[in-house]
This record gives sequence, structure tokens and C-alpha cells, in this order.
Amino acid sequence: MKKTAKGAPRAPRRTESLSRDVIVQAATELLDGGGESALTLRALTVRLRTGYGAIYHHVADKGDVLAAATDDVIVRVLAGVVGDADPQKALRCLALGLFDAIDAHPWVGAELSRQPWRPAMLDFYESIGRLLDALDVPESARFDAAGALVNYVMGVAGQNAENARRLAGGDTDRAAFLDDAAERWAQLDPDRYPFVHAATTRLREHSDRDQFIAGVDIFLAGMAALR
Repeated sequence: MKKTAKGAPRAPRRTESLSRDVIVQAATELLDGGGESALTLRALTVRLRTGYGAIYHHVADKGDVLAAATDDVIVRVLAGVVGDADPQKALRCLALGLFDAIDAHPWVGAELSRQPWRPAMLDFYESIGRLLDALDVPESARFDAAGALVNYVMGVAGQNAENARRLAGGDTDRAAFLDDAAERWAQLDPDRYPFVHAATTRLREHSDRDQFIAGVDIFLAGMAALR
């Protein structure tokens, strides 16, 4: 094994061929492990046991890598939807797939909020639009319906991921956080806040994912009313 100028052992160069897909996979692992700050070209050269020149042969810079990794996640969400599935089930699957993808890869939500025009996201929009057409949603309502659904998914998934990130960086877990919030709600004046006061138990016990799915189902029920 070669040594650096200071005598420390140097990792051997990779012998496998390098490709854009391999770089994206390595970038995804770095992003999942430490967030956007963990993704640097230096970190990629170390993980892939290669040099900067080999990296730059396939990608332009960190932004290019981050965008490609985001596209890759969205493409996998789209691939998970069966083409001949019932359009209502397919819409539900797409929405839940993106929610789960952002939950598993919080950096995806942040990148999409900066670049909502990413090619893969446009494919996602196109898939939503075609499914709304298959559901006989009037053309005049289709644009607004697609935007409402995508904005709902992105908003809820992004907030869910941000909440998870904040809790992971603190001393309070989700259960303790909800218990504290529920306790505060329980102390409110039930005459002024009857709904909030009655929802205390549900707040403490609810599942973010289940609540998200319920919202999608409400949206789908609204789509049925437009036909």
C-alpha cells in the first residue's frame, strides 16, 4: 500500500469502472448519512477511491451530483407504480411513494423545493396529469388538481422530514414531543377551542403517514366529485 508524504497509508485506487450511476449511488449514501453538508467532491473521491479528474469526467460539480441523485430517487418512485393499475390506486401509490421517498431521503424535499422543474419531477407531474385524465377529471380542472396534489405531497412530506431532522438533533423524541404538545392542548379553554381540545388524544397517538394517506383519500374523493 502506498503512503502519503506524512507516511500514512493511502487507500488503494479503485479498479472497477466509474460511471455517473456509481457516483450517484455513492452521493446518495453520503447524503443519507450526513445530509447535504456531507456531500463534497472530496468525500466522493475518498468513498469511490478515485481522483477529482475521474469524478469531473461524469459530473460538473456538487450541484450536478445532488440534482442527479434527486432525479434518481424520483425515477424509482415512478417505477414503483404499475402501469395498468387502477388510476385512483396509482395516484395514491404515487403520492405515498413520494412521501416515503422524502421521509427516507430528507434532502430530496429540500432540493425539489429549490428546483421543482427537475426532469424527474416533470415526469411525476405528467404521470399525475395522465391519471387525472384517466379518472375523467375535466380538462379545465386538471391543472389545478395536479398542482394541489403535488403541493400537498411536497408540503406535508417536507414538513415531516424537517420535523424528524429537528427531533434527531435534539434531546426529545417524537413521542415526548407529541406528549408535550398534547398536554398544552389539553390545558386550553374547551369553550374557545372545542376542536383542538377534543383532538388532544388523537394528536398524541396519530401516525404522520396515516394522516397523510387520509389527506390523499380526501383529495381523491374531491376528484370524484368533479367528474
